[in-house]
Amino acid sequence: MKTMMVLSDSHGRRRVIEKLSPLFAENDYIVHLGDGASDMREVTEQYPEKVYAVKGNCDFSRGINELVLEAEGVRFLLCHGHAYGVKTDLSRLVAHAKSLGCAVALYGHTHRAAIEEIDGVTCINPGSAGAYSDPSYCYLVVQGEKVVPKIVRL
Repeated sequence: MKTMMVLSDSHGRRRVIEKLSPLFAENDYIVHLGDGASDMREVTEQYPEKVYAVKGNCDFSRGINELVLEAEGVRFLLCHGHAYGVKTDLSRLVAHAKSLGCAVALYGHTHRAAIEEIDGVTCINPGSAGAYSDPSYCYLVVQGEKVVPKIVRL
């Protein structure tokens, strides 16, 4: 069994990241899906082996746009989502995830938490970890092929 904390769209509001910091040690993976990826700098220094961060459309530093992570034999696409038009629909994101052999697509960009199964791909948006009206993150448990996501409101 592996556990994962998935964050997105913190937009420089590190207060939420600091609030969550005691939980980082307890998880196997810490994921940030962009638009504030640099907010994870201290977390990455503390846990370099388990932090995975991708760039969003508001991240102007160097970094990667997307990556594939495998946990317990399950392949996850990690991306911000803006390149796949996720504010309109998830069809392009799902097609891309499937082309990479990913069962799960983790994305951000919309600031709205969501968990949806589309054409065999579980699409998960943790919402915004920034100080918006309803900040949230996703706590995810992976055991074998089973993926159990839970949106946690802050």
